[in-house]
Amino acid sequence: MSAPGQTAGLSVFTDPLIRELGVSRTEVSTSYLIGTLIGAAVLPLTGRALDRWGVRRMAMVIGLAFAVFLVGLSLAGEIFGLTAGFVGVRMAGQGALSLAATTVVARSITHRRGLALGIASGIGSGGISLVPVFVESLIAASDIHVAWRVEAIAVAAIVIPVAFFLPRHQTPVAKTDQVGTGPGEQSWSLPEAASTGMFWVIASGLAASGMLSTALAFHQVAVLGEQGLTATEAAANFLPQTITGIAATLITGALSDRIAPKYGVTIAMITLTAALLLLPTVQPGWTAIVYGLVLGAAGGSLRGIEAAAYVRYYGTANIGVIRGVATGMNLASTAFGPLLLALGHDVAGNYTTPVLLFAVLPAGVAVVSVFARPPRHPSLSR
Repeated sequence: MSAPGQTAGLSVFTDPLIRELGVSRTEVSTSYLIGTLIGAAVLPLTGRALDRWGVRRMAMVIGLAFAVFLVGLSLAGEIFGLTAGFVGVRMAGQGALSLAATTVVARSITHRRGLALGIASGIGSGGISLVPVFVESLIAASDIHVAWRVEAIAVAAIVIPVAFFLPRHQTPVAKTDQVGTGPGEQSWSLPEAASTGMFWVIASGLAASGMLSTALAFHQVAVLGEQGLTATEAAANFLPQTITGIAATLITGALSDRIAPKYGVTIAMITLTAALLLLPTVQPGWTAIVYGLVLGAAGGSLRGIEAAAYVRYYGTANIGVIRGVATGMNLASTAFGPLLLALGHDVAGNYTTPVLLFAVLPAGVAVVSVFARPPRHPSLSR
């Protein structure tokens, strides 16, 4: 249900917005950037609220706010209103609701937690990836305003009732006698976690993946259109991304219970680099399908490992605020992706050149992740 605030859910609105509002692609990308950055700034506070008040209460608030923001976005008739709407839906959907969902799983399940997180993330990403096809049909049958209002009704009707079934809030009791997950896990504060290299390796992987995958998804119709695909074929490319996205999320989630989670970051970054390098070869047909499969695997790999990695290394006592900061950085990075790709297109005259240059980022994170050391709690150094 976070899909209306996710890039995949918003990407199908891009071209209709350009036509209806009479603005350029760069202006829409800038509006998206501003809205996302402001929305991302709130996420550390959201994470702290999840730690304090619990996911059950916060999910109700988030669901209601998300629905209200979607209705407000449907009323936008110019670029300023659009930007305000982006602030709300990016903050509530992409950020807060996603953070709440994975946080409740991380806290509620201790045995095979990585697999559980992988299943939850896989189901979520699968639903998100299917939304663009449905929304494009809805827009074609009505308009973007009706589509956003339908999404608002769906969010309110599903998220708020589901929140009543979530576990009641219990303050996590964390010990510092051993390393692990579940009972006896170490309790890391945000400053302690942020002082370790591993925190920034995972956060950098999230940022690189967020920025580049968002850029490609936000402009997917135009990017793949340049390679010869029709608008329908370009939108349908989310389907192969869904298939490997779910598979990769489940696999890396399960592997995170057995291997060092940092290697999941390495795998995700290598796969993302490969997807970017494949773009110039894409044509209608099987090459476009291969591109979608690899790109989906890249995003799915990181979704399956990120939450499990932070819990594995830093415990659950303050996981809301720790992941809130990391998720905020990820969300902020997604703000820059569409604008940078739009500017790159303006300068180079095509999408392939800037995409190939961007491949340096995930490749660099992949190299660094291999040499990153597991964090050692300060109490063990005394």
